[in-house]
Amino acid sequence: MNCVADLGGATAGGWKKLTGLTIALAALAAIILAILGYVLVRRPSLNRNWSPDQALMPRVDFLAGDRLHIKDIRNINYRTTRDYDLNFYDKEIALEDVETAWLVISPFGAPGIAHAFLSFGLKDGTFIAVSIEVRRQKRQKFSPLKAFVRRFEMMYVIADEQDVIKVRTNCVKDKVRLFPVQAEKKVIRAVFLDVMQRADKLGREPEFYNTLWNNCTTNIIVHTRRFSKKPIPFWNIHYLFPESLDKIAYKLNIIDTHLPYDEARQHFDITELAQACDGGGDFSKIIRKHLLIRPVD
Repeated sequence: MNCVADLGGATAGGWKKLTGLTIALAALAAIILAILGYVLVRRPSLNRNWSPDQALMPRVDFLAGDRLHIKDIRNINYRTTRDYDLNFYDKEIALEDVETAWLVISPFGAPGIAHAFLSFGLKDGTFIAVSIEVRRQKRQKFSPLKAFVRRFEMMYVIADEQDVIKVRTNCVKDKVRLFPVQAEKKVIRAVFLDVMQRADKLGREPEFYNTLWNNCTTNIIVHTRRFSKKPIPFWNIHYLFPESLDKIAYKLNIIDTHLPYDEARQHFDITELAQACDGGGDFSKIIRKHLLIRPVD
């Protein structure tokens, strides 16, 4: 009789445990569904309380005769990431003015993490950099997790090199490696035009930045694969850890150098040169003055 009573008590306790587990799982499922619902319902916008350095989206007018009028090129003088002078200007160029391309990689945070962007050299000796970034609201900081769940829109920052490089080398003290790209001019110009078209489109049709599939690295890959004859992989684990994106470019002979890989990394590190530049002189020329580059066609 005692045994029966004990068995009944054990069964009742088991049911209570099972019921508690069921409730917990149901609550967890409800939370997950609520988060997914929020993520899926949320829509990108052009109208938020943007950080001043990202408030202006660049615009590009595509004119006759393969000419481009690029509006709101950013040229911010940063003292710190929160203390800076806003400057923007417009520039009209011919597509044939675009002569060179550069891959810029700036490691930050955890090992393997980096920001990658492109810079294009013009006939007049100037450079137009294009940095694909999260578009931050005021007092908002980047978070990879938030970027995965539609908390950041994306923008193509079109800027002077001094703007997007010195803010990294001089303000946040990150390394910057500046790699010359080995490619035919027609390919470089096609990639540049494609980049400009997407930058302009984002000013009319906003998109969310995504940590995995819509970020600085994946967009660079999309632009270059569209026109390059090199066997650039559609997907590679290095895309998640873009500090070593240069390894893919090096193996495919995209980086314009005869140096061994490790030596090339060291040679094209322009961090100290950028940090020593006090604003006088031609910044883009100063950071390239020692670089060994093979002539392209």
